[in-house]
Amino acid sequence: MLIDFRVRNDSNSINVRARKANRLSPMQNPAEIINPKDGSELILMPEGEFLMGADDGYLSERPAHRVYVSAFYIAKNLVTNSQYRRFVLETGYAAPYVDDPRAEWANWNRESKSFPAGHGNHPVVLVGWVDAMAYCEWAGTRLATEAEWEKAARGGLEGKLFPWGDAEITHELANYDNQDGTTPVGSYPPNSYGLYDMAGNAWEWVTDYYDAKYYSRSPARDPRGPERGSSRVLRGGSWMLFARYCRVSYRFRNSPNFRASLIGFRVARSL
Repeated sequence: MLIDFRVRNDSNSINVRARKANRLSPMQNPAEIINPKDGSELILMPEGEFLMGADDGYLSERPAHRVYVSAFYIAKNLVTNSQYRRFVLETGYAAPYVDDPRAEWANWNRESKSFPAGHGNHPVVLVGWVDAMAYCEWAGTRLATEAEWEKAARGGLEGKLFPWGDAEITHELANYDNQDGTTPVGSYPPNSYGLYDMAGNAWEWVTDYYDAKYYSRSPARDPRGPERGSSRVLRGGSWMLFARYCRVSYRFRNSPNFRASLIGFRVARSL
């Protein structure tokens, strides 16, 4: 099936025909595209090597190792409640809801399939990995691999703690270590690649299975994680967690069906 893409090139928009849901047609790849299915703005990440992990981090972050990642697109922002509602209404998919008092502020109305008032531009949370994958299938996108995510989060910086560098994290730079929940996407400064909320706000599902020892045997080019496992990787930290969990090298994980008010996702695309 052919899919139309609007391509951002300065102030001009043109249409690009895509013959596969996750691949652009052969042409010079634009720096930014808009997915018409859900309105996601995606930025081109350049191919090349970067230093993944941290030798002074937790054991699962070691060893720091060089990884080559092919060029790909990743969304500027986490998927929002408004975007996810379009998916829910078109497909009949279940609205995000967890029977837990701690999630009450984020729960959707399951009958009207509506999100909490005033939260349209907040990241959707209460979504498991399986839900994120279902959304991506509908939108014609995918989740980033763990290596792609870290390359994007680092913004071209090497060996730094956060997307902006080694400067101490503050509440002017990220939504973390609070009890007030999510904030609208794009509320904090982007990294050098123009990506928002790569630290804090909501954990982000990626495609990979989790293995704490994976880095010791990870391929040097386009690693895609272990072939099997019981949990999937989460990256980026969230609104409720401390600074150390928002570092670009920090790795977390959970069951693919686990849902919490700390967890969301962003989409990616292959070239």
